[in-house]
Amino acid sequence: MNILVTGGAGFIGSHLVQALLLQGHKVITLDDLSSGRESFLQEVLSHENHTFIQGSVLNRRLIKQCIDQVEAVFHLAATLGVKNTVEDPIKVIEGNIDGTRHVLELAFKRGIKVVFASTSEIYGKNTSLPFSEISDRVYGAPSIHRWCYATAKSIDEHLCFAYADKGLPVTVLRYFNAYGPRQTNSQYGMVVPRFIHAALRGEPLLVYGDGSQSRCFTYVDDMVRGTISALSRQADGLAFNIGSNRPTTVLRLARMIVKMTDSDSMLQFMSYDEAYGKGFEDMPARIPDLTRSGSVLGFSSFVSLEEGLERTIRWSQGHGSE
Repeated sequence: MNILVTGGAGFIGSHLVQALLLQGHKVITLDDLSSGRESFLQEVLSHENHTFIQGSVLNRRLIKQCIDQVEAVFHLAATLGVKNTVEDPIKVIEGNIDGTRHVLELAFKRGIKVVFASTSEIYGKNTSLPFSEISDRVYGAPSIHRWCYATAKSIDEHLCFAYADKGLPVTVLRYFNAYGPRQTNSQYGMVVPRFIHAALRGEPLLVYGDGSQSRCFTYVDDMVRGTISALSRQADGLAFNIGSNRPTTVLRLARMIVKMTDSDSMLQFMSYDEAYGKGFEDMPARIPDLTRSGSVLGFSSFVSLEEGLERTIRWSQGHGSE
């Protein structure tokens, strides 16, 4: 199959591109390299079935040229990260909504499959756990920029389902806290690379709040398996949670990383107001209900947090704790 992967030089995207090529697909990777890196694709840049294009999903003409050559699209390109949501909400809103609109409109004209990468952020402040795919979204006031990413992704999902009603084969995947090799964007607030970076340098690990907030950290290989499984026609018109359902507190994560890196780093606690400005809210817990993902996609997460962290730390040690 000929496949387009937007955001394919990013953390998850580069792993996805490699996996698709291993399965014998022909892949066009589109990435503007704003957060991705061409070096993440170094092993496959010269692959006979791979084409890399540096460009943006905001470039409608370029997107059309790519989509005209393929039979399916994995749309992973996004403007993300807690830091961006707080400091540049316009960039987050426009970057996510406009790019997704281009992909869906052009894919619809050709009737080709789209797999859209969404996020567990769309559940917002809902405290009814675990989150099923029909759980309510609960957000704060629009004046609080913290919610702009979740809002933009929610609108993207509305677009996906609207096109599904018109006949587009589209599947929405809600990722839960992916981590693994190549996740280097610590400046965007991603906790695992931020902690590993600090631990390997003997610097304090900054724990926001009291560290009791829990997340279901999901190793990238599991995320990629779930993503590829969404090509199934049985998945058309549906949303799926993709992640681990084994929660871990941020405090425990920090202590694990300090121990596994044999680091002398101390833990340093910082309020959310100090880290992101007054009024920032974080969720006490996020846990996915994987019933639908398991029954329709055959998905489950296999890699334990301990094993995944070991692999990620080894990669970081070999890449200068980027």
